[in-house]
Amino acid sequence: MSSTSNCLLVKTDLSQFNNDWYHPGAGALKRACWFIVSWLAFQSGVHLPYGWKRGLLRSFGARIDKGVVIKPRVTIKYPWRLRVGAYAWIGEQVWIDNLEDVTIGAHACISQGALLLCGNHDYTKPSFDLIVKPIEISDGAWIGAKAVVTQGVKVGSHAVLSVGSVASKDLEPNGVYRGNPAEKVKERSIA
Repeated sequence: MSSTSNCLLVKTDLSQFNNDWYHPGAGALKRACWFIVSWLAFQSGVHLPYGWKRGLLRSFGARIDKGVVIKPRVTIKYPWRLRVGAYAWIGEQVWIDNLEDVTIGAHACISQGALLLCGNHDYTKPSFDLIVKPIEISDGAWIGAKAVVTQGVKVGSHAVLSVGSVASKDLEPNGVYRGNPAEKVKERSIA
């Protein structure tokens, strides 16, 4: 039997998918209210004062420190699973798909269009099981435009993930990473 035939024996059966074990961390009413607030105040192009956005996130359980900048068109799945340190920046069209906890350190920058992705699926199982793990972006780190950080990754202090790169494993402090998968290309030097 050829290797192509062997591959055909394992089939995905999405009718077996079951994520009843997963709990988003809040009830249906709170989630519904958040989706409305998110659509109006965060996902729209309206430029609301940053203080208002910080207050709205806090009212839904996010732990947001002082001076955090949140640009328009940002999607945050569950604010009660979000912690952002002082003076961090979250750029336009950032998507924080936090099925698990996401921590963004002080003075960290998440540039426009970046994706923080806490969930994935086990493609080796016919039931395509859900996998969720937290993400930690440490102080002073920079996630470049259109870059992706996948579930379970810890980005070290002052590490850089360059434009369009994909971090699927931990990034060392002060490292500059590029590519898919992201590989360390040099050390970050701040003058």
